[in-house]
Amino acid sequence: MLRVEEITVTDYRTGAPVPLTGPVSFSIGNGEIFGLVGESGSGKSMTALALMRLVPRTSRVTGSAVLDGKDVAAASEKEMRELRGNQLAMIFQEPVSALNPVFTLEEQLVAAIRAHKRISRADARKRAIELLRMVGIPDPERRLRYYPHQLSGGMCQRVMIAMALASGARFLIADEPTTALDVTIQEQIIQLIKRLSDETGLSVMFISHDLGVVARICDRVAVLYAGEVVETGMSETLLSSPLHPYSQGLRRCAPHLSEVGVVQRGIAGTPPIAGQWPAGCRFRERCEFAQERCKSPQKLEEVAPGYFVRCCRASELRREAA
Repeated sequence: MLRVEEITVTDYRTGAPVPLTGPVSFSIGNGEIFGLVGESGSGKSMTALALMRLVPRTSRVTGSAVLDGKDVAAASEKEMRELRGNQLAMIFQEPVSALNPVFTLEEQLVAAIRAHKRISRADARKRAIELLRMVGIPDPERRLRYYPHQLSGGMCQRVMIAMALASGARFLIADEPTTALDVTIQEQIIQLIKRLSDETGLSVMFISHDLGVVARICDRVAVLYAGEVVETGMSETLLSSPLHPYSQGLRRCAPHLSEVGVVQRGIAGTPPIAGQWPAGCRFRERCEFAQERCKSPQKLEEVAPGYFVRCCRASELRREAA
């Protein structure tokens, strides 16, 4: 469904080029839920905005991102307006803020539906009711008259999912869709996205910093650090036995009920500022296993079928751990 090759976002606000993220490469299959994880500032949301071609006006996207045979990175703005909603949709962070507070749900959903389909307002309203019912909102006919502030965060998130699917998009980018929701609502949103993927063949890029949520929903995962993929593979393997020191640090930071009262060793230091990445391995200055050879550029290498790591010591560290 999607093949991303060397996508890079560079900002020219000050005149001099400042790389914000990249190069990033990965692929997502039909009906697959693919996770993108990492610390805040690792480039997850910027990569998503690059795919949607919604980066700041002072920024430029290079590389290729082929969605169902169409390179969205090279598409014109007119072509992107056709793609957004029709084939490619995004759930933005903070659903309450993403919805327009001065319009009812009906006005917003109907506008999203009619933007890509030539149907009457009455038919668009029927479709809006179907969508709200599909995402599990009770009494959708009445809820259509609501304004966003009259709904809970979880309900607003469901509305955002409905709006993203309004025109039959086949690829969905979900940017932190469970953040700020309580665990019960989180689980409902996770099950909703999984059901939609299973029933409609929807492909999903699921962005999160919560490894527990990613483990429950994603088929494969890519770990981002300082704008580049450092490890990618099947979620069960990567989240249980990560090879890259950064991925291992993320896993240590996830709390476990069996370790109540145990203080885990976190990740030293802070993430580098965009464009001020160290030469060679970008994680080198925070890595407890760094050596002189880590100052050389690191390649994303296949260490097992379908499993890739950007670390020259990955196999060596795995043997030592065993």
